[in-house]
Amino acid sequence: MLRIGICDDVLDARLTLRAALERVLDRRRESASFFEFSSGEGLLGWLARHRGELDLIFLDMEMGALDGMETARRLRAADPGLQLVFVTGFADRVFDGYTVGALGYLLKPPAPGQLDDILNRACAALGRAAGRTYVCRSGETAYRIPFSSILYFASDRRRVTCVTAGREYVFYGRLDEVAAEVGAEFVRIHQRYLVRAGAVDRIANGEVWLGETVLPVSRSCQQAAMLALTRAALED
Repeated sequence: MLRIGICDDVLDARLTLRAALERVLDRRRESASFFEFSSGEGLLGWLARHRGELDLIFLDMEMGALDGMETARRLRAADPGLQLVFVTGFADRVFDGYTVGALGYLLKPPAPGQLDDILNRACAALGRAAGRTYVCRSGETAYRIPFSSILYFASDRRRVTCVTAGREYVFYGRLDEVAAEVGAEFVRIHQRYLVRAGAVDRIANGEVWLGETVLPVSRSCQQAAMLALTRAALED
């Protein structure tokens, strides 16, 4: 299921775009959850608390104090994996969005064929990124977490915490299953810890440093972990 954000300071514009998307999705026999925002500030504030909870955002170019372009720049800095689509009433702004890697541009009101094309491209882009993204589910919410932002996974029985620089995501699972999903980029250093090799700053005295965080390396994992981490450091 796609998680779609619509950011426009005009209520009627949000409702019109959502209705058009719902019709296209219904025809495709696909479903989506929608999140509506009346300002760039509101969208950014919400995403700061809900990082990884949107896949695709439709941004109006002409908004208030924070227009669509500046909102997009801040979104891109916070989450490079977000798919962004600009919506505008002015054809002369169509090329502005390429500086922030926009997926596309739509002129108001968008035609069903244009929306269908955008959804195809969004799904394709998300599919390509899937191998570089860890998806976990906590309750009813699914989180899409880029590998590059993950520091490590910590396990406490069936409770796993994915630790990033800005947030922790807690879900139920097994660390062995997580390791199988994320692959060789992550190294098992302990029964309880799985670290991203590229996030390790230093290895010494049976411990690894990730910024100010220090994690132990267990005896059973020490030889394999040190070899894998040293190899990753040399390849970096």
